[in-house]
Amino acid sequence: PVQILTYMDGVVKVEETELKPRVGFLYPVLTHNISVFINATREHDSGQYMCTVNVVDDDSGTGKNVGVINLTVLVPPAAPACQLHGNPTVGANVTLSCASKKGKPSPAYQWQRTAPTLQVFFPPAQDRARGTLKLTNLSLDMSGLYVCVAENRAGSAKCSIVLEV
Repeated sequence: PVQILTYMDGVVKVEETELKPRVGFLYPVLTHNISVFINATREHDSGQYMCTVNVVDDDSGTGKNVGVINLTVLVPPAAPACQLHGNPTVGANVTLSCASKKGKPSPAYQWQRTAPTLQVFFPPAQDRARGTLKLTNLSLDMSGLYVCVAENRAGSAKCSIVLEV
């Protein structure tokens, strides 16, 4: 554990950590609420945080003065990259792939064909976890604009690819 913030004898001290310019007490410490804030959260701020209150002349030592919270900083998906794998000729099979380099939790992917007509895909053709869409026995009318949306609880991002059969 690394101590990041203390209040003792009326003095607030912020320890020399990378959180120093971004952390502090939410309210004046003399209140009964000793909540803290972390500004400009980053993914690596995720972790377990512990608050320990030591009361002067309290010898109970039962551990009742300790609070623990787990912080998970969510990260929206980065703009994904769309790629075509295979030779898009009539009768052939191709795979469209979509992948974001960042996102917490891991994004789910959804492919749609938008032009010339809207088409939504389901398993087994589409793998939402891997971001792939398998198109088999290609025909000329399968040509069009395919859009992939990467989404998690923190946000979404998309990319697109034109398939010319």
